[in-house]
Amino acid sequence: MLKLAVIGAQTLLGRELVGALEAREASVVPLSIGALTVEEEVGDLVVFAPSRLLLEGLDAVLLADTPDFELLEGFPGRILDLRPEPEARLEPLPLAGGWPADVKSLRGRPALEQVLALIPSLLDGVGEAGGTHLRSVAWMGDRGLEGLVEQTLSVLNGEDPDLAKLGYRQAFEVVPVTPAVGKGRLMEVRVPSFHGDLLILQIRATEGQSLTKKEAPGGVKWVETTPSSRDVAVSADLLAHVDIAADGKAAMLTLGFDPVLWGVLRPTMRILGLM
Repeated sequence: MLKLAVIGAQTLLGRELVGALEAREASVVPLSIGALTVEEEVGDLVVFAPSRLLLEGLDAVLLADTPDFELLEGFPGRILDLRPEPEARLEPLPLAGGWPADVKSLRGRPALEQVLALIPSLLDGVGEAGGTHLRSVAWMGDRGLEGLVEQTLSVLNGEDPDLAKLGYRQAFEVVPVTPAVGKGRLMEVRVPSFHGDLLILQIRATEGQSLTKKEAPGGVKWVETTPSSRDVAVSADLLAHVDIAADGKAAMLTLGFDPVLWGVLRPTMRILGLM
């Protein structure tokens, strides 16, 4: 049985991690990032204040929030940084397979990268792809959800919203993000949705081939109509819909996914050998 600690277990992401890991029969020590607050002491999940003593004998530590990094000095086990903004210097976890040999620390990848890697398992004959990622605030965890709630209430009360938590105005706004260098075929648009991301892709077939739909892999469900963010929020599966042109040379592929499930929970179970 794997022995793990989740640091930041008091956060939305941390609670999700603890629940998923315990369901896989891993031994989990849920830790806060500092002295416990009153809410943490009386909450449904028992959370412990961080201590080096509690890390002794563990196989790995998972970061859902930012601890005092002196806590991890000399820790001999593996470290997986799953925070919304992990240490960029760390090697990203692989898109397939288990934990790489001779690597102590890994960082998580955005859910979008995990989902894009699925495309060849959904369609045969894929050549070029481009489109739009409608991104909810869920990837930011508690900060995203609380920030959108606070901004929405401020706007409804006729006040200017506080941008501190989100870093930008999101309430009742659709916010395009300039693509990073090398990612010009994919536009991110941040939407005022609490949960459920949509990836809308225009697919072109490889020259000389036709696009054909494949059987859905595990965790993916083909649906008859284009999914909404609400459909995604209440589904344990990634929802996929495709409309292939009559000549098989082009298609519209819509993928609806939970960014926490596909960006954190599934990759974590896989990398730890718990799938």
